[in-house]
Amino acid sequence: MSAVWRASRAAVKRRRLQTFTLGVVVMVSSMMAVATLSLLAAISGPFDKAFNAAHGAHIVAEYDRAKVTETQLAQTAHASGVTEASGPYPLAVLNHPAMVGGRPIGLAGSFTAVGRDRPDSAVDKLQLSSGRWAAAPDEIVLNMPKDLGAQQIRYDSRVTLADGTSLKVVGYASSASNSADGWVTPAEAKALGATSEQMLYRFSDAGSDTALTKDMATATKDLPSGSLTGTSSYLGIKANLAKGPGTYLPFLTVFGILGLLVSVLIVGNVVSGAVVSGYRHIGVLKALGFTPDQVTGVYLTMVTFPAVLGCAVGTAVGSVVGEKLVHQAFWGIFNNDLVLADTSVPAWIYPAVLIGMPVLVAVSALIPALKARRLPAAVAISAGSVQQTGRGLAVQRRLGRSGLPRPVSLGLGWPFARPGRTALTLSTVVLGVTTVTMAIGLSASVVKYGDVQKQTDRIQVSVAVDNPKFGQTAPAHSDDQLFALLRSMPGAVHVSADTPLQTRMAGYPGVVRMAVETGDTDALHPDLVHGRWPSGPGEVVVDSEFWHAHGAALGQTITLDDSDGRPRSETIVGETAGGWDITSTDWDHFAKLGPSGRAATFSVGLSKGTNPQSFAAAVRKADPGIQASVNGGTDTMQKVMVSVISSLTVMLMIVAALGVFNTVVLNTRERRKDLGMLKAVGMTPRQVVTMVVISMAALGLVGGVVGVPLGMAVHRIVIPLTGHSTHLDLPSSLLHVWDWRMLALLGLSGAVIGALGAWLPSIRAAKAPVAEVLRTE
Repeated sequence: MSAVWRASRAAVKRRRLQTFTLGVVVMVSSMMAVATLSLLAAISGPFDKAFNAAHGAHIVAEYDRAKVTETQLAQTAHASGVTEASGPYPLAVLNHPAMVGGRPIGLAGSFTAVGRDRPDSAVDKLQLSSGRWAAAPDEIVLNMPKDLGAQQIRYDSRVTLADGTSLKVVGYASSASNSADGWVTPAEAKALGATSEQMLYRFSDAGSDTALTKDMATATKDLPSGSLTGTSSYLGIKANLAKGPGTYLPFLTVFGILGLLVSVLIVGNVVSGAVVSGYRHIGVLKALGFTPDQVTGVYLTMVTFPAVLGCAVGTAVGSVVGEKLVHQAFWGIFNNDLVLADTSVPAWIYPAVLIGMPVLVAVSALIPALKARRLPAAVAISAGSVQQTGRGLAVQRRLGRSGLPRPVSLGLGWPFARPGRTALTLSTVVLGVTTVTMAIGLSASVVKYGDVQKQTDRIQVSVAVDNPKFGQTAPAHSDDQLFALLRSMPGAVHVSADTPLQTRMAGYPGVVRMAVETGDTDALHPDLVHGRWPSGPGEVVVDSEFWHAHGAALGQTITLDDSDGRPRSETIVGETAGGWDITSTDWDHFAKLGPSGRAATFSVGLSKGTNPQSFAAAVRKADPGIQASVNGGTDTMQKVMVSVISSLTVMLMIVAALGVFNTVVLNTRERRKDLGMLKAVGMTPRQVVTMVVISMAALGLVGGVVGVPLGMAVHRIVIPLTGHSTHLDLPSSLLHVWDWRMLALLGLSGAVIGALGAWLPSIRAAKAPVAEVLRTE
C-alpha cells in the first residue's frame, strides 16, 4: 500500500492542474449537497421536535355547546385511536376589534378566547414566554411569543372590546397548535358568551389527513348529529411552516443534481485523460512490479485525495450557507418561533456528504482506472505519447478543402480526435448551458411572481390611510372624498380601496384572514389561477393555501361572519396565487369590522406616461393624513432567491469552464508534437490561439443548441414543483418569460463557456518553444 501511496502522491504533485480542478468541482458539489439536505431536513424535523415537545394537538375540534354536554365530550377522549386529549374548554368568539392600549391585537375582526384553568394540560402545553397564567375573572393571557413583539405591550394593559368589556393582560404564551388568540379562566369564557366547546386530541396514527379524518369519525360517532362544528389539523401548521424551505428546495435540488452530474463527467474526463496521456507511466509502473490492482489503486487514490480535501472544505462552507439559508427560509412565516431554535444543520448530513462525495468520485473514476489495469506493460511503454488521430486527421482533411481559414478548419477537426473525451466535455457544456438557461428562467419567474403579487402592471401608486388611533395624523378626507380626490388628479385611470380584517368561517375553528375591496376592482385585481373576479355581494375569491387546506372548488358555498357577527353565505368564484385567505368586494357587510370603519389602503392605476413619483408627491401634498408611495421593487425574499440562484449559477458555470479547461490542457499536451510542427511551418501564436479556442467554442455552440431547450424544460418542471412544495397554484404567466433574443444569447453561452475554458491553455500552447517541443519528441 505504501508503494501505491507514493506513486499516487507523485501523480498528484505532477498533475497539479487536474488536482485543483477536481478539488474545486467536488467542493462546489459538496457545498450544494449540504445546503440542499439542510433544507430537506428543515421541512419537518424542527417542527416535529417542537410540536412533540409541546404535546401539540393533532386535531383542535370545536363543538356546539347547545347540542352536546361536557360529559359526552369527555368520553371522546377514550375512543379508539385517541392517545391523549384535553378539554372540553369553553370558547368565545368575539366579533369585534380587540384593542390593547388603543391598538388592535393583530388584524381587526374576530378574536377567539378559550377558557383554560392551566397552561400545562396533557395536550397543547402552552409555553409561557413571560408573565403568569390568568387566575381572576378579568385577566387574559395573549397568544403572542415575546420575540414576535409581545414586549411592546406592557403588563397591566387592558384588552378592550367594542362592547366595553375590559380584560387585564397578565402574560404571554404561545401554542404549538395555534388553538386560540388568548386564554381566560373557564368562568370568564362563559361570561364572554361562549357558544362552543374546544377539545384537543392526539392520535396514534396522525401521519395524514385521511387517518385523522377516520380517527375523528370514530371519536365522535356517538355524539349528537351536528354537534361537531369544525376541526383544524396540525398538518396545516406544519405545511405552512414547510413552505419556507419548500420555496428553495426544488431549484436547489436541481442545482445539486446538475452539480453532481458535472462532477461525475469531469472526474471521468480527468482520469480518462490521465490514463491516455500516461501510457508510458502505466507501463513503467507495471514494469517495476505493480500489479493490475495496484495500478488501479494509484489512479483511484490520485482523484480521491483532492476529492476528500474539496469535500471537507465544501462541507464546512455548506454548513454555514445551509444554516443561514434555512433561517432565511422561515423568515416572516407565522409560527416560525416553533422551529427557529432548531434550524441548525442536522449532524447526520456531515458524514453523509463527507463519505458519499469521495465514494461518488471514486466510482466515477473506476471505469477509466480499469482501463489502466488491463493495459499490458509492453504496449503501454511502446505507446508512449503516440497519438491516435486518424479520425481527427480525416475530418481535418475534409474541412481543409472547405475553404475555411486553416486555423478554423484545424480547430473544428480537433474534437474528432478523441470522441470519448469530446462527448464528456460536450455533456459538461450542455449541463452548464442548461443551468444558465434554467437559472435565468427561474430568476425571471421569481421577479414576475413579485410583480403579480404587487400588481405592478396595474397599480402604480399605493396610498396608505393614517389611523389617528395609532397616534398618526387623521386624514382630512373621508373615503368618498379620497376616491373623488384621487380620481380627479391628472393621470389617474382606476382607483380602488381595501381593508384587511379577520373573521370566522362556519365549520372551521381557526381565524380567516380577509380583505374587502371596493372601487375599480375589476381593472385592478390580481391575476387569477382559476375562475373569475367577484361580480358583486355573495361572491369571493380565495388564495391557493386556503384552496388546498379546505379542499375548495369553484361554485362551493362557505359561510362567513359579517361585521355584525351574522352568518353570510358566500360562493367561491376564483382562486388567486397568494394574498389574503379570502377576498370580497362586499364592502357594506364586511368592512365595518375594520378598526376605523374605513379603508386602510387605496390603489391607483395610472395612464401610460404618467410619472408615479410626481403623482405620489401630489397626493401627499393634498392630505397630510395619507401616505402615498410608488408600487414597485423586489421584496427581501425575492432578492434572496435571485441572489442564491445567481450565486449557484456562477459556481456551476465556473465548474463547467474548468471541465473545458481541463480538456484543452489534455488536448494540447497530447498534441504538442502537432503544434510544434505547425509552428515550425509558419503558424503564428495568434493562429494557434484561434485554432484551440475555435475547437472548444464550436463544441460549446453545439452544447448551447442542446442545453437551451433542456434548460427551458427544467424550468417548466421546477416552477410547478415550487408551487406544489409551497402549497400554491402559480399562474401560467410565470412560465412565459422567454423571448427569442434571450434564447439566442443563451444559445451562444455554450460557446462562451468553451472559449473561456480554452483561452488560457491556448495561450500557453502558443508560447511553447518549437525547438523544445520537437526535441522532447
